[in-house]
Parts: sequence; structure tokens; C-alpha cells
Amino acid sequence: MVTIEKVHAIEILDSRGNPTLMTRVTLSDGSVGVAKVPSGASTGVNEAVELRDGGSRYGGKGVLKAVKNVNTALFEAVRGIDPTDLRAVDRALLAADPSKGKGRLGANAILSVSMAAAVAAATHLGLPLFEYLRTSVLDKPAKYLQPVPMSNVINGGAHAGNDLAIQEFMILPVGASDIREAIRCLSEVYHVLGKNMIEKYGRMAKHVGDEGGYCGFGLRSTRDALDEIVRAISDAGYSPGDDVVLGIDAAASGFHKNGTYTIDGQEMSAGELLDFYIDLEKTYPLKTVEDPFDETAFDDFAEYVRKTKVQVVTDDLTVSNPDIVRRAVEMVAGTALLLKVNQIGTVTEAIDAAGIANAAEWGVVVSHRSGETGDTFIADLAVALGCGQIKTGAPARSDRVEKYNRLLEIYDILSGDCGYPGHDFRTAWRNY
Repeated sequence: MVTIEKVHAIEILDSRGNPTLMTRVTLSDGSVGVAKVPSGASTGVNEAVELRDGGSRYGGKGVLKAVKNVNTALFEAVRGIDPTDLRAVDRALLAADPSKGKGRLGANAILSVSMAAAVAAATHLGLPLFEYLRTSVLDKPAKYLQPVPMSNVINGGAHAGNDLAIQEFMILPVGASDIREAIRCLSEVYHVLGKNMIEKYGRMAKHVGDEGGYCGFGLRSTRDALDEIVRAISDAGYSPGDDVVLGIDAAASGFHKNGTYTIDGQEMSAGELLDFYIDLEKTYPLKTVEDPFDETAFDDFAEYVRKTKVQVVTDDLTVSNPDIVRRAVEMVAGTALLLKVNQIGTVTEAIDAAGIANAAEWGVVVSHRSGETGDTFIADLAVALGCGQIKTGAPARSDRVEKYNRLLEIYDILSGDCGYPGHDFRTAWRNY
């Protein structure tokens, strides 16, 4: 039996230049797995705890405490465990820190070991990570579905310094025949959008935010941004609504205060904001809306589900936490779960959250964070889950592009023998 023989973490930087962890797990046969942990800017209040050092070093954002916890307590917790049983690894990690939100040792520390152990197990078995996760952890047949990318092409909210309240404006290349054509489409639209923005608003308009989307300086409203994206889709030679549809991540907690939402220069109640979203989907080929209300507003999410035809995605509301996902499912407070492994802290807990969502006929969107690394774990996870949807930013900056490149690599590994859901991105997962 192969076992975990060594665990070692160091402090590295994420895509915003803030510290995060890189952890290496070495097995008794010499197999190695490496993981780099992301970090969010727009975070839910119920997310697992990201342990930071405080003090003056790196503005208080250092992670040396988390690094120490990996190299001591967490190493001791998993030493000698067979990493091919990822649930056993994660159980040991959770037992090492039973505190609320994994705050004692840090969810970032715990996740780094969980991810790296999965990679090491796949290496030991001689399998691509996506195949190990699907066949060994999920115990499903080797039948694969590539995800439709939700590509963030304009940033606002906490991810940019402009006037847009909506945090992400996304394109989904649903008319593509496979992941290769999908990535080509989103890249072409992205570059045309940048060219158009410069021509209309000047070179400042092409500056990019945390996730590679244009900051859109000069854009004043939600409709301004959507209009520019629709124009770029057409100018790139694609048909809005047929080849490419739209999505937004409102991240509404960011423009909510004292029961009121401030967006596009207006103050709105929850009911007025709901009407605002409904008007958008009547005007634009808008098919998916994430976090339309504050992260505590379960009833408002549920009301939106009753009145809309678009996919309603929960992120800050559910924070990939199985217990909270169950509550949202019971209240029908969404129709899809945004899955971020660092929100909950272990790979198998994230997989369990996805399973709860799917059992309720919800979709699942595997997602990056705004503070990313070159780690491509989520690309493999999306393919392993067969969820049919992934959010991983604009086709710009290596921290985002590496995920797209990994999807292309997986397509090649599978010799194209994988599905692409296209317009059926909300439901194709049922066959996988």
C-alpha cells in the first residue's frame, strides 16, 4: 500500500500579489502532488476561514501560520494514510481541526493538503487528475463532459475600480461544437470587445480587473456593459443568443446596505431589483444570473426563481457548504450551485455539495476565485463532475488562461471523446 510520507508547504503569491500556499505531498513510492490555493475578494460571510497572519508583513495577509500548520499538525494528521482514499485523507484533515469554519488551522492550509493529496494519488495511479477524481473518488464510469465556459469579459464591483455595481459580465459560447471551438469563440469576442472599447472610450477602457475582464472605464450602467458585449459578439461574427449567450454575477451583497440596493445610480428595494433583472432578460440573451440578492436573502432568491426563466446561481448564499446547500434546496432559493473548493476547505466536501445540488436537479458551476494561481485543479474537477459549466475568468492572464489550456489538454488526452453541452449547459449533467 502506498502512503503519504511527507507534506511540505511554502508561502507563494496569488494573482493579486497576495500570499497564499503551495503544498507538496510526497508518497512512499516517490509520487508527488502539488497544489496552490486561491483566494477570494468577494467572499461570503459563511465561508470557511482563510487563516492570515496579521501584523505588518504583507499588510497582514501573510500565511506563515497556515504554512506552519501544514508542515506540523496537518502533516501528522495524514502521515501514513493511503492517498488513493481521498475521503480518508479528508476525514483526517477535518479531525485535526474540528473548529467552526476550520479557523484554528485554516481552511486554506487544509485545502492545500486535500488538493495535493488528490494530485499525488492520481500520479501514483498513473491517471490524469480528472480520471482519478471521477473513477476513484466519485466512483463513476469514465464518461466525460466538457464544461461550457462562463468567461468574464467585463469586470465591475469588487473586482474593478469603475462605476459598475455588477461584478461580472460573462459570455457563454453555447453554439460551439466542442471545447476547442468554445475557447476560440470567447477569445475572439474578448479581443473584439477590447478593440471596440478603446475606440469608443479610450485606452483606459481596456485595462483589466482581477479576473481579466475589461474594467470598462466609461461604462456607466449595466445596460451599457451588456450593449457593448452584444455588439462585440456580432462584430466577431457570432450571433447573440444563438452562438453566444450572456451571464452576470451581480454579487449583490457588494451594493446592498440596510435593505437597499444601489445600482446604476438608483436605490432599489429587493422587489425593484428583481424587476430590474427581469427587464434585462427580456432585452438581452441573458441565461444565467449569480448572487442576484444579498447573501442572507434566501426568500428573495426563492422569489426570483419563481419569476424567472434564467439559471439562478447561488454563491455567497451557499458558499459550497453542504448544510447551507440543503437549506437553499429546501427553499428553492436557486437552480444552480457555484462550487468553489476553498469556500468549504476539502475536495470531498465540495464534491458532496455538488452531489446535494444535483440530487435536487440543480446545476453545478465549478468556479475559480478572483485571487488565483496557475493551478488547474478546477478544470479537472469540472470534467470529473460532468457538471457542464465552469467559471474561470477572461482569456487573459496566465492564472485564468491555464485553466482553459488544461481543458484543451484534457480534450486531447481524451482524443475528443467527450461531450460539450452547448445550449443544454443547464441540464446535460444528468447524462453524466
